Parts: sequence; structure tokens; C-alpha cells
Amino acid sequence: MLKYKIFDSQHITAFSTQRAGGVSVGTYASFNANHYCGDDPAHVTQNRTRLCRALGIASSQLVLPHQTHSIHVLDINPAFLQASAEEQTQLLEDIDAVITQQEQLCICVSTADCIPVLLQDPVRKVVAAIHAGWRGTCARIVEHTIQVMQATYGCNPSDLKAVIGPGISLDSFEIGDEVYQAFQEGGFPMDAIAKRYPAATGTKWHIDLWECNRLQLIGMGVCESQIEVSGICTYKEHEQYFSARRLGIKSGRILTGIMQHY
Repeated sequence: MLKYKIFDSQHITAFSTQRAGGVSVGTYASFNANHYCGDDPAHVTQNRTRLCRALGIASSQLVLPHQTHSIHVLDINPAFLQASAEEQTQLLEDIDAVITQQEQLCICVSTADCIPVLLQDPVRKVVAAIHAGWRGTCARIVEHTIQVMQATYGCNPSDLKAVIGPGISLDSFEIGDEVYQAFQEGGFPMDAIAKRYPAATGTKWHIDLWECNRLQLIGMGVCESQIEVSGICTYKEHEQYFSARRLGIKSGRILTGIMQHY
């Protein structure tokens, strides 16, 4: 399990899971704790139990949305916690970022080349977990999540600490011209985030999703010194981290989560 140094470990547990240590097989081998990617449900349940045991929490304290590459943000508040399990599952549908002020509640997102982003506001005691694939990144889900944190809890971006977790790197993320155009039309500084690389058919654009999300954080007022970038490319390090581009869509997912305990 990968841990992050930017957060105060006395009050925050923040991590990304790795592939080893579970019971799943094939392209899900071995530590896949995501129910939404086609793995054997019994294996997923066993892996989630192992994760919760390592975190010292019950399975009900692990919150994972069903992501759809949207920019929808859900606040995991007392009303959510009082809902039935079925109602909670419905509320978590079509959600790509979760925030909470609750303690002893581990909010997570799942990725396998997409970019996970974690946020902590140590002043307002709010945390967030964000799934930023290229579509979410282009739609500025990180900015949107911070805006929701501001509106819901009065968070000040200058107080935030942030982690950009394992995901596909600039070197490995080859894209089509239509994706390049989407980022260009979205107002991103293309000289800073895009580069052409040699390919079998001439040259192809590549985009740096880590930098795209880092720039969004800075643009919202997060201090550069308060941002930790893991620098781990899931495509290159697919033996340790799940990579959908390497293993296919029907494969395991990394869970990146954050929990506060004051």
C-alpha cells in the first residue's frame, strides 16, 4: 500500500492500493477491491475485508462511488450515513468525487490509468477523493470539487493539501487529435501539458494529466508546496499497479482513499 507524506499522519490516513496481497485472479490479480469492473464478487468482498482490516475500520466505513467520468460530487454527510444500504448505493451512482467532514470514514475513488486526487482541509476538517480521467480532467473536476467544498463547508483553497496519485504519465498517454482539441478548447495551456511523440503512423499527441490537475489546483489557490505528485506511471509500472491500457477494461482497479481521525 502506497502512503502519502503531505498529510499529517497523526490525523489522516491516505493511500493507494497496489496489485499484490489479494485473492483475485487473471487480469484482476490480485488485490482488486472494486465491485464495478467485472471481478468475482466473492473475491472483491475478501479483498475489501483485508483492506478494512488494515485500516482498522468496518466495511460500512469504506465509501466507493460508481464512477462514470462525470463531474458530479457527493457530500458524505450524516443524512447519507442514515440512509439504507440500498439508498446509499443509489446515491453513489454516477459520482466521480466524494467529500466529507466525517471522521473514521474512508472515502475512495478507483482508477487504472486515470488520475486519483486527494484533498485535505486541516482547518475545516474536510477531505475529498476525486477520480480524474481525461474527460473529468478536461471538464475540470478538481476545480469543481474545490468549489463544492467552498460552498458546503467554507473551505479556503490556500488551506488545502493535495495528492496526485498513480496514473498514466505523459510518456505513455497517447491521444487522438480530438482529445487534444478538447483540452485546447477547454482553455488548457497546451505548451505546458501536451507534446508530440514518434509513433508508428508519424507522430502522436500525448497529454500530461498529472500537470493538468496540478495546474487546476494551483489555479484555484492551492499552494504549490502543498501538492504532492506521486510520479508513478501505472502503464509503466503495471506489475505493481493496475493499468487498463495494459490489461484491458475488464481488469482490476487501484483504490485511492483518505480518512480523517481527530
